[in-house]
Order: sequence, then structure tokens, then C-alpha cells
Amino acid sequence: MVYTWSELFWIFYIYSFIGWCAGVIANALRRRRFVNTGFLNIPLCPIYGIMGVAYCIFLPELTNKIFFLFLGGCVIAFIVIVVTGAVLEKAFNRKWWDYSKRRFQFQGYLNFIHLIFFGVSAVICMRFINPLLVKLMSFIPGQILLILEIVFGVILLVDTVCCVTTVLQIKHTIKTHKFVDYVQGVTENFGNVLTKKVQHRMEKAYPNIEKERIIETEEPKKEPKVFAEGCCFYKIVGLFFIGAFLGDITETIFCRITAGRWMSRSSVVYGPFSIVWGLGCACLTAFLYKYKDKSDRYIFLYGTVLGGAYEYICSVFTELVFGTVFWDYSKIPFNLGGRINLLFCFFWGIAAVVWLKILYPVFSGWIEKLPKKGGKIIMWAAIVFMVINMLISALALYRYNDRIENPVPKNSLEKILDERFDDERMDRIYPNAKRGR
Repeated sequence: MVYTWSELFWIFYIYSFIGWCAGVIANALRRRRFVNTGFLNIPLCPIYGIMGVAYCIFLPELTNKIFFLFLGGCVIAFIVIVVTGAVLEKAFNRKWWDYSKRRFQFQGYLNFIHLIFFGVSAVICMRFINPLLVKLMSFIPGQILLILEIVFGVILLVDTVCCVTTVLQIKHTIKTHKFVDYVQGVTENFGNVLTKKVQHRMEKAYPNIEKERIIETEEPKKEPKVFAEGCCFYKIVGLFFIGAFLGDITETIFCRITAGRWMSRSSVVYGPFSIVWGLGCACLTAFLYKYKDKSDRYIFLYGTVLGGAYEYICSVFTELVFGTVFWDYSKIPFNLGGRINLLFCFFWGIAAVVWLKILYPVFSGWIEKLPKKGGKIIMWAAIVFMVINMLISALALYRYNDRIENPVPKNSLEKILDERFDDERMDRIYPNAKRGR
């Protein structure tokens, strides 16, 4: 089932509201009082809406495969919750919620028991609730739906801006409290009433973000001794490029051994870079950095599950965006829709162990040897290059797929793409790409 943008919008809104209701009820039972636990002022908890939309985008093919649908729901919930928690922690230097004292938890962001609930919810939503919602929406006239979408969209946008502004103000206040006490006092007395109200609500809903508690525990930042110390932004960027290059080389050699010929495995038109591998290395490092000293079995298990899920998501995403299938495992046993197979999932697990235990310390040391100022220049130059490279590659792939039905270019851009990235060159860069599916 392919969902329209309108359907995805309402699924986001409905699941956000349901999630908000569930959070309020759970907190009311635990604290014995009403607390708006959502990030927004309106009765929505966007994290649940994002999960619902992610289910609709990445899991339709698994609707009739209950186990994999359940597993996919668990993985999507894991990614959404961890990323959201990490972003909020980065903003406040403190977790908004913390499960670190519970068993079967991951970095304090989630309890794995909760993942079972989200896995079951994915099955219920995709098999029963979503078809019902789509059917009910079909009874509402399109013009009325459009008007409601505009109204609700504006409300969501305004409330989001208000709450984000409040978050930034809280963070700024925390950072500058020692230097502008007087100004802060004036702000608290004569500042924006709405902002103060939102701030008070957030502090009640999430005690972990109270200013006083943050200030008491906040330690002064130490100047790093080397460039990209620890698992920071520049370290992740460097590992992305290293992983993208090594992934391309590895796949090229693997194809030479298995297929008996050399073929390009690059994701972009310029340079031997596999974006899937680069992002995989970056995400794997970000997710498992704190657990790099764990046992090999622990890392292998995480790598197998997350790697397989990551490859599946990448396959769906690239097909939706580019209309092109870059790999197909349909002829390999134990595959799932041709997007992943059990053998390669195990390969992801082995790669995770090799990466964190052997390769990461080496590459991390190389990156840290870069000069501080020069390293930042190099990293940003590399980012600009890759962004442009990916943009050109996306345009070339789009035109490559579009040429099947529209061989004659309609404008100067398509003419340039046809001249520089004709079918012969694209077939050479993407030998396994299938145009359409």
C-alpha cells in the first residue's frame, strides 16, 4: 500500500494525539496528577507521529509478514527514540528522560521492554488501524481535507516555533547565567509570558531539564587536547568518508571474487564512495561508541540487527527517492523482498565487530592527528564536496530513470545531464541499478 501525502499528514496527527493521550494517562497514574508530557503545547506528541509515518513509509511490504513487521516496528522505534533523546540531550546537556537505572536499557534513552510494545503497535497499526483510517478519510471531501490540513499545519508550525524558541532560550539562559544575572532577572520579570509559561510546563513534565539541576551538575567544558577528540561531529564526518571509501573498495573486490568481473559499487558519480557504507559506519559508531569495549557477541548481535534494518531502510528510501533499485537479493536464499538477506545481515554483524574493535581505534587516531584549525577546514571542504556530489548524482539518477519515458530533454539542465551522464556512463557507474520496479 502506497500512502499519499495527505494520508501521511493525518496519520502523523492522529498517532501524535494518541501518543500524547497515552503519555498523559501513564503519568497521571504514576504521579496522580495531570501533566502535559508533550514537547508541544497542543495535545500532540510528535515522536509517535513520526513513528507512525515511518511505519507507513518503510513497512508496507512487510504487512503480511507478521514477525518482520514486528521486528521492523521495534527497529524504527529504537532509531526514532534514540535520535530524539540524543538531540534533546545535546540541547540541554542532560537527558529529558532516563531509563539508565532499569534493566535492559540502551544508553538511558529507552527500555527494551518498550520496544516490544512498539513492535506490537506496528503490527496493529499497519494491519488494522491504517486501512480503517484511510477508508474513513475517503468519505471526507478533498477540499475540506485540504482546508483542515492547512489549518492544522499552521497551528503545528506556530506551536513548534514557540516551543523550539523556548528550548533555545532555556539553553541560552543556562549557558549565560553566571555572567548576566541582572539581565536574566529583568527577562524573567518582563519577558515573554508565553515563553515563560511553556518553560514552566516543560520543567514540570520533564524534571530532568530543570535549570537549577542542570546548573548544579554542569561541568565547565575542557578544551580538547587533539582535533576531534572522542565521538564528536568532526570525528563522525571523518569516519563517514573513510567508511564510504573502504565500503566501495570492499564491495568492488567482493563482486570481483563472486561475479568474476570488476564493477563500480559507488553511490555517487564522482569518487569511489559508497554512501550506504559511510552512513553505516557513522551511525554504528554514534550508536555503539559507548559500548565499544563490550564483548564481540554483544556488538555482533547489534550489528546484525541494526545493519540489516539499515540496509532495508536504505533500499526503500533510494527506491522512493530515485525510482531506482540499486541492489536485489531475490536470488539469494533467506532474503526479505530482495532488499536484505540473512548472509549479508551476518556480514554487517562481523563488520561491526571488526570496525569497532580493530579499525575504529586506528582511524580515530589518524583523524585526531589532524591540526585543529586545518582539520575543521578539511572536514567542511569534504562536506561541501559530498553534498554537491550527492546532489549531482541525484539529478543524474532522476534523469537516467526519466529518459525511459522522456528521451528528449525538456530544458537546458536535462540536456546537460544527458550529455555528461548518458546511459552508457550511468550503466558503468551503477551496473546493478534497475530502472523502476
